Amino acid sequence: MNQNDRLEFLVKKFREDSGQYKDIEIPDGEEEKKNLLRSFMNIRLPKSMDTETIEVQDEYLRGRAEEKGIVSLSEIPEIQAGLSIWQGDITRLAVDAIVNAANSQMLGCFVPMHTCIDNCIHTFAGIQLRAECNRQMNELRVRYGRDYEQPTAVPMLTDAFNLPAKKVVHVVGPIVQYKLTPALEKDLADCYRNTLDLCLENDLKSVAFCCISTGVFHFPNQRAAEIAVGAVKAWLSEHSGVMERIIFNVFKDEDLQIYQELLS
Repeated sequence: MNQNDRLEFLVKKFREDSGQYKDIEIPDGEEEKKNLLRSFMNIRLPKSMDTETIEVQDEYLRGRAEEKGIVSLSEIPEIQAGLSIWQGDITRLAVDAIVNAANSQMLGCFVPMHTCIDNCIHTFAGIQLRAECNRQMNELRVRYGRDYEQPTAVPMLTDAFNLPAKKVVHVVGPIVQYKLTPALEKDLADCYRNTLDLCLENDLKSVAFCCISTGVFHFPNQRAAEIAVGAVKAWLSEHSGVMERIIFNVFKDEDLQIYQELLS
């Protein structure tokens, strides 16, 4: 079975699995099929799937990862000792952990084809990631009550499944609703510190941070980067030599310029 066969198989299986959309017409074009499959994956609630479909999905997503190009740690230059900036798709990075800017439900983005990092990570990890996040959240609800939501700056660790990274750290960043406050700034710094603490506890030596809270959570990009760099450098000064690399992953040119200026 080649990639086209896998794509055809998966679109039909996920269409059938969707229930509500089981009669939707499958387009002829490859890109349209890819988008439809991604949309089915985005809207799918965490539930079981037959073994054959999971195996084909895994083969397909690993093939997609190779097509996009897997980036190893050795290909990312250090800009300062132990620190790097890398611009691009975080799902390409073969590091110990990548950081996902999650929401308090911790189940990924359900909006079809949304461009947020939460959507991208869940899409290319595969449906097992949402199921694992749901399993951990259910365990937490048993402990803390059925209305439990993940607090800001409390990271959750999962496998990365079909991503090149080994693990994913999911963390809820602060939401700026009106104006920036010292409490929100502390929450953002805690996202970086607590994630690094979690990496240390789990012997993860390389981690790629996304620009936490700067998207739909409306944290100003410049200030967010200043806090991120400050928090990471402060943590490293207290934990010398324990991390091989910390990467600031950026996607926008604006963020690239900001981080380059901060670390020059």
